[in-house]
Amino acid sequence: MNCGISGSPNSLLWIFLLLFGFCLSGHAQQPDAAHDIDSGVDDSTLWHTYSDKTHVYKFNVSWVVASPDDPDADENSTKPVIGINGKWPLPVMEATVGDRVIVHLLNLLETEPTSLHFHGLYLRNETHMDGPVHVSQCTIPPGSSFTYNFTVNEPGIFWYHSHVHGQYPDGLRGPLIIHDPDGPFADKYSEARLLTVSDWYLDKMPNLIARFMSKANPTGAEPVPDLGLFNDEIDASIMVSPKTTYRFDVINMGAFASVYLWFEGHNMTIIMIDGIYTHPVEANMIYVTPGQRYSFLITTKADGSANFPFVGSMDLSFNPNITGWLIYDEDNNWPDAAKLDGSFNPVDDFDLTPLDDQPLFGEPNQVVQLDVMMDNLGDGANYAFFNNITYVPPKVPTLYTVMSSQDLATNPVVYGTYTHSTVLQKDDIVEIVLNNLDPGIHPFHLHGHDFQVVWRSEDDAGTFQDSGITLSDFARVPMRRDTVFVHPNGNLVLRFKADNPGVWLFHCHIEWHVQSGLMATFVEAPLEIQQSLTIPPDHLDVCKKMGVPTGGNAAANSEDFLNLDGENAPPNRLPDGFTGPGIAALVFSCLTGILGVMTIAWYGFAEGVNDGEDKKVRIEGQQDGAGDVKLRDMPSGSTLVNDRRVHKLRRNETRAKLRGDGLRV
Repeated sequence: MNCGISGSPNSLLWIFLLLFGFCLSGHAQQPDAAHDIDSGVDDSTLWHTYSDKTHVYKFNVSWVVASPDDPDADENSTKPVIGINGKWPLPVMEATVGDRVIVHLLNLLETEPTSLHFHGLYLRNETHMDGPVHVSQCTIPPGSSFTYNFTVNEPGIFWYHSHVHGQYPDGLRGPLIIHDPDGPFADKYSEARLLTVSDWYLDKMPNLIARFMSKANPTGAEPVPDLGLFNDEIDASIMVSPKTTYRFDVINMGAFASVYLWFEGHNMTIIMIDGIYTHPVEANMIYVTPGQRYSFLITTKADGSANFPFVGSMDLSFNPNITGWLIYDEDNNWPDAAKLDGSFNPVDDFDLTPLDDQPLFGEPNQVVQLDVMMDNLGDGANYAFFNNITYVPPKVPTLYTVMSSQDLATNPVVYGTYTHSTVLQKDDIVEIVLNNLDPGIHPFHLHGHDFQVVWRSEDDAGTFQDSGITLSDFARVPMRRDTVFVHPNGNLVLRFKADNPGVWLFHCHIEWHVQSGLMATFVEAPLEIQQSLTIPPDHLDVCKKMGVPTGGNAAANSEDFLNLDGENAPPNRLPDGFTGPGIAALVFSCLTGILGVMTIAWYGFAEGVNDGEDKKVRIEGQQDGAGDVKLRDMPSGSTLVNDRRVHKLRRNETRAKLRGDGLRV
């Protein structure tokens, strides 16, 4: 066989075309200098390119080993986290209003599927790029690739994260910044600073979820984070210069903890929440729940001789603190944070009004009441409910049911009992009345929209229906955002316009409550979706690899869309009252208790009891060695501010426990 290249005209033409194509390809892959960020991967595989207002990201998702709580950690104290292109923390995605963003994702997790959601983006006419699995796509199996392709039309601070299997607390989350060169505050600051806040668990999420969703945890107690992080590290620092105004962009990427945030010696001027510009409001403290974002201005001091702490105090029972520093001079002292006098007093975001002064939407066309509650089901685990429905994924992603159900797409039955789907008509005004029948705070996020927060009660106000609140009590120019919290045993009222055809989730953004089912679905203008949308082939390919149907109702029935036989369902509810075995167990317990009391009485009157015998007390944990300090030795109720020893002690004890369980940490 002759493998040489002949000198025929056709061969020379082919060589010319190949060289020409190579040159074009090489030119197209050259990134803009402002966006050429070193990812630490092979230079031949650029992770970010930019040309013609299009950003192309190449994300290889895999496990990496990292330790945000201890930069000097050895191999015995690190944790597997989900990284991108072999690195963690994850890269900051950036674009400008009007740009196109393309993300080529390759799943290299080996045993876990994945996905990406772009939190806060409206994705108009692009609902199939939203990312939640079983809703707008199938999971991306190991070894498979998937492309997200969308235009960004709204400015602000957003973030991207996995929307499957509780993966984002294991590291698969990062900032997404959409720049607005013509923004109303663009000339009010010199530079921008990004600040992420998050809680952190030393154990992996699959282990934590298994323990959380089990009969061994009947009260549904959420796992408490081991640490808190600023910018994915402890002891974070932000360099600043004197007499300079900075824009700070804050994202809570946590799974559980809300955070009170303040900067010692500096005031904040809030200018944006969740991508919505606001009238400027001065604040010395803000309260940021998981999923929320704030942008504010800080003007530094004229005297740059001192550095200042900033503090995030988690809204948890033991209020652990995260501390960072505004650094004017690296050679100066990094002072400890001062103890807070009195109680927390953050600005009330309900009082923040949008800069565009959008008035209260008119009378709603559709009112959706959602009552939040927690309860146990037949497997003994604790679940979360909207109106006695705990979310269970359908056999066919809800968007694909829209695409395959023709005129029946307007019938909510086809989407199944446990997706809790509500069908909305195009441009309807929708009102959500949310009653929190639970004694905890819940931050709720709506995909594809922001909403007006027209009413929010205080703690323990009961249901909205019993509050006596009327239209005259609603805000005339309501606060707008896409993630808002409801007070314990309180209520809130939201309104939005159904002007974005798509399938959009509404859910609590505490990841533990996502796992336990606190989600509902809005199917918005389904007939318009059918007319305007085409599902890309690579989206359908991952479904085929996962063995997931891409047509039919929630039960995968494509013959009779109103027949839900065989749909996915939660465990059965616990029976009301006592069952036969329960009655028997109660009787046996009572008899055993009576016999026990009789035995104690008999022993008390028995002769020969030596009341004077010395009593011996064995206290566990006091034989650990005189030099060891244990977290349990700390006085109950003590307030510790910025004591990094506490974090280290808690971290070391947790690691020791995990090693004892045979887990690598």
